[in-house]
Amino acid sequence: MKYMLKSAVVAVSLLSSLAMGNAIAEEASSQKHAEAMVTYRQSLFQLLKSNMGPLGGMAKGALPYDTEVMKTNGMRLEQLAAMMSDYVQVDTRKFDVETEAKPVIWEKYSAFEDKIEGLKTASVNLQKVAGEGDESAYRAAIGKVGAACKACHDDFKE
Repeated sequence: MKYMLKSAVVAVSLLSSLAMGNAIAEEASSQKHAEAMVTYRQSLFQLLKSNMGPLGGMAKGALPYDTEVMKTNGMRLEQLAAMMSDYVQVDTRKFDVETEAKPVIWEKYSAFEDKIEGLKTASVNLQKVAGEGDESAYRAAIGKVGAACKACHDDFKE
């Protein structure tokens, strides 16, 4: 009975935290775990970068607008953003790992998740705008994706 009561208190506490928007990050369990998580999240960010590159080129006029690339890369960015929480939630601060992640990520994890939502929203918007075919709206839609990335970099990247 005592165990069930403790479990219920923990469950209610967890649900309350989630309902209030306080995401719970977990700590890496070992050096090996921390290193693996850093590798995974850096790989994820490299994929984000590879999908942003052509979009940035289009926004700057260095590349012609390509609606298929905008749709595809927008979809990929949305999917990568959806995975981001999974790979960043493991707090690696207690271990000696090379990372550009600021410690504030895990101190204000719900704020970090808000930035992820901003990237998802901007990526969905880019797909929509590309599908509508209004070339005059392309630059602004790409700009919103770039701004979402920059907002996160400003707050959470060394």
